[in-house]
Amino acid sequence: MEKNHINPVTRLDYPDPDVIRVDDTYYMVSTTMHFMPGCEILRSYDLRNWEHVTYVYDRLDSTPGQRLEGEENIYGKGMWAASLRCHKGTYYICFVANDTHRTYLYTADCIEGPWKKRYVEGFYHDCSLLFDDDDRVYIAYGNKDIYITELKSDLSGPAEGGLHRLVVSDEGNSVLGYEGTHFYKIHGKYYLFFIHSLKDRWRRVEACFTADSLTGEFTGGDVLNDDRDYCGQGVAQGGIVDTPDGKWYAMLFQDSGAVGRIPVLMPVYWENEYPVFGNAGKVPEEFEIKSLRPGYNYRPLVESDDFKGELKPCWQFSHEPAPELIMHDRENGVWKVRTDKVCRYLPEARNILTQRMLYPGCTGEVTVDGSRLKEGDFAGICALQGCYGFLGITRREGRLYLTLRTVTAADDSLEPLKADERTEREQAALMLEESESAVQMKLEVDFAGMKDTAVFYYRRADADAQTPWTQIGAPHKLYFKMDHFVGCRFGLAVYSTKEPGGMAAFRDFVYRE
Repeated sequence: MEKNHINPVTRLDYPDPDVIRVDDTYYMVSTTMHFMPGCEILRSYDLRNWEHVTYVYDRLDSTPGQRLEGEENIYGKGMWAASLRCHKGTYYICFVANDTHRTYLYTADCIEGPWKKRYVEGFYHDCSLLFDDDDRVYIAYGNKDIYITELKSDLSGPAEGGLHRLVVSDEGNSVLGYEGTHFYKIHGKYYLFFIHSLKDRWRRVEACFTADSLTGEFTGGDVLNDDRDYCGQGVAQGGIVDTPDGKWYAMLFQDSGAVGRIPVLMPVYWENEYPVFGNAGKVPEEFEIKSLRPGYNYRPLVESDDFKGELKPCWQFSHEPAPELIMHDRENGVWKVRTDKVCRYLPEARNILTQRMLYPGCTGEVTVDGSRLKEGDFAGICALQGCYGFLGITRREGRLYLTLRTVTAADDSLEPLKADERTEREQAALMLEESESAVQMKLEVDFAGMKDTAVFYYRRADADAQTPWTQIGAPHKLYFKMDHFVGCRFGLAVYSTKEPGGMAAFRDFVYRE
């Protein structure tokens, strides 16, 4: 049993977590929004350290928005808040996508897949599945008004004549009413866990309601109102899970600024069959946690890549990829991407390759070759979010330039960027030597205390590791906003603004804490 500093867990953007245990293994799923492959599942043996297991789908419905056709996109949409369950040897994942407004059900006999896709009739916001002792299955869901609906035995839709009732309402909350439902049967009683906000200001709070039966009255209230002394950002929304020896823990998340929403772990105790989170409603930073496989070596959730093998599982594309535009030279370790459309700005680019950024700060380095760029093309590394920063090579009047381009937010609110804020502005430019076509680029981010800044550097492609980097432009301010609704990520991108058909090559991505 080890007792040490626990939080935040993963230090990466894994919001809306749901956690289960199967024998000696914990599994966690979280929101992956527009990124694909999507619906990532992680594995742990101690709830503190996690590694990648699989993605549930490579593509969702291949809509024009999911494929980034023309000016279509699904930023800030896609899959949200999945429910993960294992019942009688079958794994179930249920979620809605906020671009298609459909409810998806994936099932598998093995956590690694293959996963079979189906639809559930209806739309169940932030849903949670419950398989009851009599094999009936229910889904709890909603925003402000929380409902429980019995589903057919095959989960294809509502059961005819089955239970359907409003159980809890937070209608008077104009900031954020109950949502993020997690539904359990424990000790023979039914438990509903929610997130909502304080009514007088934005702050996430966790609530719990319980009843003796599905038709009985659900009563309860707030069980956690704590910010861990971190910038006033509350901790809430997620699942609870038990250990083999009967202890309970909650995995919730905390808004952490531009880096995203990071999981937070805490013990859960029971008093009169009602949960007490942490230490009297406060999140402890240190507590005992037992590993079910002591000494296990976890693969990191983010890592460097020399592109000499299969693409590492830490990479996701910003949307559904277009593989016909990708040439992966594994022998020489080169990731090449060609463009096939004209973009207004970087987020419209296909095949943006991304990794999560690490709290409290991290650095990404990559070598970019722009020799095959066409006039008006851009290729480089970005801090990907709505108000992004991008360091790239561009071809302008036949010559190659190094350029720093940014989108600046007018304020630090969660509100999406307005149309007139999405203008990509050049902050600095440097003409390359005629013999130069490749540049080493570095992006350094600082998220400590929600500082949320990105600084860009460069050096010659043939420079060795001892050669100092040169900063280009001023530090760029990053913000978490609803237009992308995810934490900032490293992105490797190429896009055309005048004519399609240009190509860029990327080598030696180095990830540093």
